Amino acid sequence: MKLHVRTVIISDVHLGTSDSKVNEVNHFLRHVRCAKLILNGDIIDGWQLTRSGQWQKPHTRFVRIVLKMMEKKDTEVVYLRGNHDDVLASFLPLDFENLRIVEDHVHEGPAGRYLVLHGDVFDVVTKNFVFLAHLGDWGYRALLGINRLYNVWRSWRGLKYWSLSRAIKARVKKAVNHVSNFEEHIARLARERGCIGVMCGHIHTAADKRIGDIHYLNSGDWVESMTAVVEHWDGRYELIEFTQFVQQYPMAREVPEDSPEELVAK
Repeated sequence: MKLHVRTVIISDVHLGTSDSKVNEVNHFLRHVRCAKLILNGDIIDGWQLTRSGQWQKPHTRFVRIVLKMMEKKDTEVVYLRGNHDDVLASFLPLDFENLRIVEDHVHEGPAGRYLVLHGDVFDVVTKNFVFLAHLGDWGYRALLGINRLYNVWRSWRGLKYWSLSRAIKARVKKAVNHVSNFEEHIARLARERGCIGVMCGHIHTAADKRIGDIHYLNSGDWVESMTAVVEHWDGRYELIEFTQFVQQYPMAREVPEDSPEELVAK
């Protein structure tokens, strides 16, 4: 079973870190068919890879899945630069047949024009205080480590998973939003570009709402929230949570793509 949609938008996968929910995002991508895939920034975490990041086989599998979507399914892929993969900024724009790597993008669908950008340019801390941004990233990673230990203790007590780091991060991100007016700035830019909506990531907070006359979509992340935005063929947008998606498309034993079992399935 596959979910057939016109467009899929994901962001903030943070490949190269131990906290990336790469198996979940791989499962999601393998169970969707789309004409267009938008990778909206921070897919690869260059900051962590230059420190003590960990690139694992599932991270390579993510790249292979995307390449297969381009080659076998003729999916158009648009990759937008984020702040954690800002090394790409010096080379943009790049165009490789079905793959485009850009700073921002205007998506035209049945509902109208949507401005697509990662969103870090409107984050006051990320844009103007790079040192603080790196310090905050270190603190967030440490918090994720504490969160793992905390949930091991909860599992021993027979309690359900609860994200301590997500709860704290939400409060911190709200403070950053208040300072930088993140959403309002992005909505204003979309309006100035003649768009009816905007799609972004960066703040790891999924959203589907109206800001005045602008439809604001944030695809969240694949570190904690595990969310994506999809555009259906009729132009309707939907925010998908993996916890609900996996109920309809259950996770089974992962089969390597080059195994005989997978080749037979093709």
